Amino acid sequence: MLEQVLHLLPQEIKTKIELLSRKAKQQLEEIRIRENRPLELIIGIEHFFINENGELQLFSERAYKPSNEVCRRFLERITNYSLYSMEEQLKRGYITVSGGHRIGLAGRTILEKGEVKGIRDITGFNIRIAREIKGTALPLIKKITNPKDQTVDSTLIIAPPQFGKTTLIRDIARCISYGINGPISDQALYEQPQLKSRKVAIVDERSEIAACYKGVPTFDVGPRTDVMDACPKAEGMMMMIRSMSPEVIIVDEIGRSEDALAIKEAAHAGIKVIATLHGYHLEDVYKRQMIQQLIEEETFRYAIELKRDEFGFMHRVINIKQWLKNKTQYHQ
Repeated sequence: MLEQVLHLLPQEIKTKIELLSRKAKQQLEEIRIRENRPLELIIGIEHFFINENGELQLFSERAYKPSNEVCRRFLERITNYSLYSMEEQLKRGYITVSGGHRIGLAGRTILEKGEVKGIRDITGFNIRIAREIKGTALPLIKKITNPKDQTVDSTLIIAPPQFGKTTLIRDIARCISYGINGPISDQALYEQPQLKSRKVAIVDERSEIAACYKGVPTFDVGPRTDVMDACPKAEGMMMMIRSMSPEVIIVDEIGRSEDALAIKEAAHAGIKVIATLHGYHLEDVYKRQMIQQLIEEETFRYAIELKRDEFGFMHRVINIKQWLKNKTQYHQ
């Protein structure tokens, strides 16, 4: 996946990244480019700077600093030499490139009647490396599966940025679409079939989950999966409900009231929803009115909290009905 990003980088930066060790390249998650300031790399859960010789540094004093010319050439490449054609993505503050890699942008905003209409004088870039890890969802699938109808239950996945939410739901989509008896499922984790193949709809607002190219997913999201690419989540969910008769909808980073209404509409139609949300734990996101309402109405049956340390990723599966019961008893 890193190769898809390397070809976009100016030679001055590309050469330095290529000098990294194989392990560092495998664990590289972010490349942060700031004009005339130190080039920063996020490798695993640690951050480093890199010097002119491609050596990692803990401190920034001797780090390589990309020039205005280097940043200008990089911006031209990621916008295909046409800022105008990327106007909508620029307004959102990021560009998604082939392979599902998202490049965050920082600069001076253009305001019109108090609303952001775009970004100019772009001098900061955050390249987030997307990776496909098949099988990462298998330990969780069994825990959120409903044996009665052999499908997953509606689940809310909670974690801060860089904790693997998108990677996880991509693999959940794959597992549900194939079913656990599919050709790439690890049956050793299961004593008997518990999940039938289901119709899956992905609403991929940032083009990160399926990484579509001209509408065709470049990641394996399963044979029975339809993708609504580059579409706002609420609108995309309603379009999928009306047109594609999904059994499961998968969506990333909900947060607007419109998202909640669409999720409720899906639930009323008997459709399961797997959604991610920025936060540290269930108690944290419960403070948000929109999420509180979804939780109290038990729109989601499970919540999954993702954790991470130097040893890897961990998860905690919470039965929301039981969590609400315990919460009520605690406050009585």
